[in-house]
Amino acid sequence: MDLAVEMRQIHKYFPSSDVNANRAVDFSARRGEVHALVGENGAGKTTLMNVLYGLIQPDRGEILVESRPVHIGHPNEAIRLGIGMVHQHFKLVPSFSVAENIMLGMEPHTAGVLRRRDEAEAVRLLADQFGLPVDPAAKVRDLPVGMQQRVEILKTLQRQARILVLDEPTAVLTPQEARELFTVVRRLAQSGKTVIFITHKLLEVMEVADRVSVMRKGELVGTKAIQETDIRDMARMMVGREVLFQIEKPPAQLGASVLQVKNLVVVGPSGLPAILNVSFEVRAGEIYGIAGVNGNGQTELVEAITGMRPLEGGSIQLNGRDISRLSVGGRRRAGMAHIPEDRLVVGLNLAASLDENLVVSRYRLPEFSRFGFLRRGNIRQFSQDVIRDFSVAAARPGEGIATLSGGNLQKVVVGRELAGEPDLIVANQPTRGLDVGSIEFVHQTLLQARSKGAAVLLVSVELDEVLSLSDRIGVLFRGQIGGEMPAAQATEEELGILMAGGSLHQQAAPSPRARNVEAP
Repeated sequence: MDLAVEMRQIHKYFPSSDVNANRAVDFSARRGEVHALVGENGAGKTTLMNVLYGLIQPDRGEILVESRPVHIGHPNEAIRLGIGMVHQHFKLVPSFSVAENIMLGMEPHTAGVLRRRDEAEAVRLLADQFGLPVDPAAKVRDLPVGMQQRVEILKTLQRQARILVLDEPTAVLTPQEARELFTVVRRLAQSGKTVIFITHKLLEVMEVADRVSVMRKGELVGTKAIQETDIRDMARMMVGREVLFQIEKPPAQLGASVLQVKNLVVVGPSGLPAILNVSFEVRAGEIYGIAGVNGNGQTELVEAITGMRPLEGGSIQLNGRDISRLSVGGRRRAGMAHIPEDRLVVGLNLAASLDENLVVSRYRLPEFSRFGFLRRGNIRQFSQDVIRDFSVAAARPGEGIATLSGGNLQKVVVGRELAGEPDLIVANQPTRGLDVGSIEFVHQTLLQARSKGAAVLLVSVELDEVLSLSDRIGVLFRGQIGGEMPAAQATEEELGILMAGGSLHQQAAPSPRARNVEAP
C-alpha cells in the first residue's frame, strides 16, 4: 500500500466538556484515493482531521506523512507537509477578489508593488490545471456558495497540497453544486492527490469514495472498500443499530384549520417580490410539506410566517386570528414554534449557556421568573428535562453549548421549540447537516407532534424527506405554489416537473402527433 497519511493510536480528551473525542484511533489514506470519513455528529471525525491539520494537539499518538513520522503543531506545518483543509465554514475574505484570496500571502510583487496581472494569470493557470474555472477579478462576496468553495479548494492547491481534507463539503451546496464537486474530487484523485471526504451523507459516499472509514463515539469501528458495503451497512456501523430509513406514518387525524396563508406577497433582500400571491392552509394533525429547489422563496416565506420579514400583501391567520402584524414574540405566544434553517445564526447563541438558550423565548412565563427574578431551579429542571426527552448528548444544565456537535445543537433547538406543545410548528430544513441517526430522531419527533394534534409546516429541499413525512405537498417555484397534491399520490417525477416550473396537466396530455402513433 502506498500510504499518503497514517495516524496511529490518536487520543484526544476535552476535559471542559468531559468528552473523549478520539480514542485510540488508527486511520490511513492512500495516495490517489477518495477516502470518506463518516460518523454521527460528535463521532470525532472532524476532531481527528483537526489533529492532522495541526489545529488540535492530540494527547498521544503519532502521525506519518508519506511513511515519515512528523509532528504537526500548527496548520503552517501541515501546509509545509502538503496537507490542506477546506473547512465547512469557509475562511475567505469577502471583500477581496478571487485572485486576492487564492494568492493571499503569496502575491507576486516587484520592490513591494503588487503585480496584479501576474496574480490573475497565476490563478487562471491553476484553475485550468485542475479544471476549476473561476473569475480572478470577481469579489468573493458576490459569488454563490458553490463557487466560494471552489475558491477555497484552489487556495489550498496553490499551496501545493497533496492531501486534501474536505470537511462536510456539501452541507451548504445545492444538489447541482454537489455533483460538480464530486467531479472535481474524482479529478483530483486521478491526478494523484489524496482526498479525505468528511461527511454523514451516505449516498454521497457511495457516489464519490473509493474507501470509507466509520467512526462512532470517538472510535474508528471499521474501514471498507465501497464495493464491500452499502448504505444500510454504513448506517448500522455509524449508529450501532439498524436505522429506519422509512419511518411508519399512521393516517392523519385531521382537525380544524390552524394556519391560513392567503394571497401572501413578500419582498426579498433584492427589493423584488420573492413570494407572489401564495395561499395554503395547514390543519391540526397534518404535516404540509413545501418542496422546491433552494432559492425559490422558501426562506422569505418562512420569515414572513414567523414574523421575521414584513408582508407586502395578503394575510396570515393562526387559529382564526390574524397575526399578520404581530411580532415574533407575539406569534410565539399565540402558539407558533419555529425550527429555523440556520441553527447557528438564528436558532442559537453559542456564547450563551444551555439554560439561556432554552428559556430565551419563555423566560417571562411565571414558571421561569417571578417579580423580575429568574427562577433558576425551575430553569435547571427544564434543561434536564430537554436533555432527557430529546437525548442531547454531552449537554449539561448551566454549561455552554459551543462544543456540542451539530446534531446535538439541533436537538437543543427542537427540544426548546416542541417542549411547550405548540399549535403550529414551522420546520425549515430541520435536518440540514445532520447524520442518519439525528435525522431519524427529528423525523420521529415531528411525527409525534403531528399525532398530538400539532399542525406542521415542513419546508425542505430534501425530496425524500418531504415525501416521507408530509400528508400534503405544495411545490414552490419562483415564489409561487406551482402545484399541490396529497403526498400518498405524489411521485418524485411529478414533483420534479413542478420544481422545474412544468405543469402536470401538460405532461399528462399527449400531443396530437403522439395520439396517432401506434405501439409496434
